[in-house]
Amino acid sequence: MSPVTLPQALRETYRKYGPRVVAMRVKDRGIWQEYTWEDYYLQVKYFCLGLMSLGLEKGDKVSILGENKPEWFWAELAVQSARGAAVGIFTDCLPAEVKYYAEHSDSTFAVCHDQEQVDKFLEIKNDLPKLKKVIYWDPKGLWTYDDPILLSFDEVIEFGKEHEKKYPDLFDEMVDQGTGDDIAAFCYTSGTTGLPKGGMLSQRWLVESVREWGRLDGWFGKNYEYLSFIPPAWITEQGIGVAGSILASMVVNFPEEPETVQENIREIGPHILFFGARLWENLNRMVQARMIDPTFLRRLIYRVSLPIGLKIADMKTEQKKISMTWRVINFLAHHALFRQLRDRLGLSNLDVVYSAGGAVSPDIIKYFKALGIDVRLFYGSTEQGVMSMPREGDIRPETSGPPVPWVEIKLSDDGEILIKNTYPYSGYYKNPEATAEKVKDGWFYTGDFGHLNEDGHLIVIDRMEDLKELASGKKFSPQYSEVRLRFSPYIKDALVIGGSDKGFVTVLINIDLDNVGRFAEARHIAYTTFTDLSQKEEVLNLIKNEIIKINNTLPEWTRMKRFVNLHKEFDADEDELTRTRKLRRTFVEDRYKDLINALYGDEEAYKVEASVTYRDGRKGTIETSIHVNEI
Repeated sequence: MSPVTLPQALRETYRKYGPRVVAMRVKDRGIWQEYTWEDYYLQVKYFCLGLMSLGLEKGDKVSILGENKPEWFWAELAVQSARGAAVGIFTDCLPAEVKYYAEHSDSTFAVCHDQEQVDKFLEIKNDLPKLKKVIYWDPKGLWTYDDPILLSFDEVIEFGKEHEKKYPDLFDEMVDQGTGDDIAAFCYTSGTTGLPKGGMLSQRWLVESVREWGRLDGWFGKNYEYLSFIPPAWITEQGIGVAGSILASMVVNFPEEPETVQENIREIGPHILFFGARLWENLNRMVQARMIDPTFLRRLIYRVSLPIGLKIADMKTEQKKISMTWRVINFLAHHALFRQLRDRLGLSNLDVVYSAGGAVSPDIIKYFKALGIDVRLFYGSTEQGVMSMPREGDIRPETSGPPVPWVEIKLSDDGEILIKNTYPYSGYYKNPEATAEKVKDGWFYTGDFGHLNEDGHLIVIDRMEDLKELASGKKFSPQYSEVRLRFSPYIKDALVIGGSDKGFVTVLINIDLDNVGRFAEARHIAYTTFTDLSQKEEVLNLIKNEIIKINNTLPEWTRMKRFVNLHKEFDADEDELTRTRKLRRTFVEDRYKDLINALYGDEEAYKVEASVTYRDGRKGTIETSIHVNEI
């Protein structure tokens, strides 16, 4: 029988490959350290038994807070082996946020990466009476800590080895008792509309739906290399990184630091890759900006080759036959530009490429298709996983593909996307009211507005609650314009504004500091800070021209008439973004309501004094004058 839980699947894979096949690599101090499937299995086994010796029981929850490292995966599988649930927490959460996740989930243990994350739990431990131990895997900076709640990862492993001597069959018995209905993990929603809700994911959800996903896209039997850098607190990493690597026997590679991800991608040359929507935008901005600076010859090659790639991309999207002439021209462009560019980005070996977590401009998908990279923008959610997926050979920039075989999709009378899943989530923890509100007559109400085209491909437009109506009565989607604005190498983020009391559309812009800074330096424009740079006349004109380009593609009533360059970036620590970098639209609009009013007034500038929360918890203020710009 096929394994029904991830610990059972891990044990099966260990028995198949043992010490002969590499399961994981992590770069440490410049050297790639390897772990075999035997290493993986034994670490999970002994950490599980160690936790059980400390009092972990069936059904307990364990919070995990740290960067992507083998210890995260070992800890999660250990908790699941004891029939408990792992609760992922994002590393950049503030102590108050960590407290919310740990307290709401009733976590009895916490597993942390390093001193920074341990300190967060020590600050809030008195508010968490159910918390028994805080376990860390990187001891640097913690040698002098003597709090009795602390234990090292290695100590727990040793406890597990001692516990096995007393109960030699306990681990296998626990794994054998695991069922598909066991709750495997809590993944909290992004919280764009309120406090995050704890979505409970069963073992069946993780094993069966991910197994079908892997078969659909051909992961199995390929021995793929994968780089794990998307936070495991996010559902996508739970699917591809945690579950997918075990079920498809992929090699999971972990970067040395978050800052070295791009370098490590180039070293590993992964076959399967997931970038969130914002990461594809960042990569696109970086490439476009760097192509502004090089020698005349390189700029010429880029400007000649890219239109060829885009033309081929259009032919493939429209499923037209590509003539021999175009094949030869594309071959030359590939060797002149695309091959080297893909190699520089570490994307030469890619077979399967994904994006999700937000809308991506079709221009970005088309751009990477021109480079020979087919980005599959799938539609999914924390609760339901993958719901629609572009298929190989039929990837269209404007759609999220047809429904996956295990999901049925229909639209409500007002255009809301409803889905029925063979492998549904198990509801929200301690919130049956919210669960009942989302699931009616077996259909999950996504809260997203979209439609199915004539070929059955799903096109997701926006959140239902985010659709805006202008004073004229005409509706528009802010997100539609925002994703296209972010295609610009100079715009990192944008918030498009409109409403029933407003006669036209405006926008708040976050400039991309690196690329705009490069633009300023090339033109000898002196600046001191982000705020100073954002208000330079040359930068305002630069952004104005970028908005005009987008306006030319939009219906008249949705075109942006005024804009401001914000004095600061949107910040997750100030609740302007979720931890998955989605805009908290309502919160941001309320926070900048006076500035938005100025956009619809007669003033040419607006003085702002804004509070700023720094990473260490300190607060400060910024005072500046922001220009209101006509388009």
